[in-house]
Amino acid sequence: MDSKVLRSGLERGRVEGYNVENLTLVKRIARSMLGDQRYLALSERYRQWRAYMDPRYRTSVRRIVALRDQHQGERCFIIGNGPSLRNTELSLLKDEITFGLNRIYLMFDQMGFATTYYVAVNKLVIEQCAHEIVGLPCPKFIGWHARDLMDFTADTMFLCSQGSPRFYIDITKGIHEGATVTYVAMQIAYYLGFHKVILIGVDHSFATKGEPHTTVVSQGDDPNHFDPRYFGKGFRWQLPDLEASELSYRLAKYQFERANREIVDATIGGKLRVFRKVDYHTLFV
Repeated sequence: MDSKVLRSGLERGRVEGYNVENLTLVKRIARSMLGDQRYLALSERYRQWRAYMDPRYRTSVRRIVALRDQHQGERCFIIGNGPSLRNTELSLLKDEITFGLNRIYLMFDQMGFATTYYVAVNKLVIEQCAHEIVGLPCPKFIGWHARDLMDFTADTMFLCSQGSPRFYIDITKGIHEGATVTYVAMQIAYYLGFHKVILIGVDHSFATKGEPHTTVVSQGDDPNHFDPRYFGKGFRWQLPDLEASELSYRLAKYQFERANREIVDATIGGKLRVFRKVDYHTLFV
């Protein structure tokens, strides 16, 4: 069985109206015949082939390729969304290259500027905030699975999420979400050529506890992010998986160091212990 057989079988299943149980059975049989590694590789190729049939994805790939190594040798800041941002002098970043994540735009007015780039891949976030995201005045990297939730504007690039838990150095082939949008931003930063990535606002600590990935509905103000409105009352969101996030960060650390690049952590009071810690204010001396 090769990728063509797997693809044609799955396509036939959709056309002929096979139910979810039958499709699941087909996948299980294919996996047992191919083995986990080959099955995952073929599944990735199939997933990207499906995406490439859509002109929005093909256009996204062209836009992404045009950005490759555009920031070679430079530094950038990935801005997380933790409460520590309230104690961080963000005005110092006005002339820096920055990545903003999810609902960071709630802080744009206070910051005095919009981030250079914006990243969102969580479908729940995009579903509830698409009307806000679409108008952001910066290039946007958005998860392909949310393609029908927002307009495909001239500064939007869709990314195809893949199942293999690895760090994608070529994001035109896909990205791995790694249980945190911060990991996606790291893959984008690598592709764009940044030599040094600096994390801020990545507190790696949540007041709300529960089973990772469980979808919950906020009952009041958000205690886990920089703004109580972030996942405010009535907002649906998924509980974090900090262990999986750490594993992803270690993959990113390995890949950056392998290429003689570096990720450092300048989060004020952050709990993450994967990257070398640096003092935020010394970065601007």
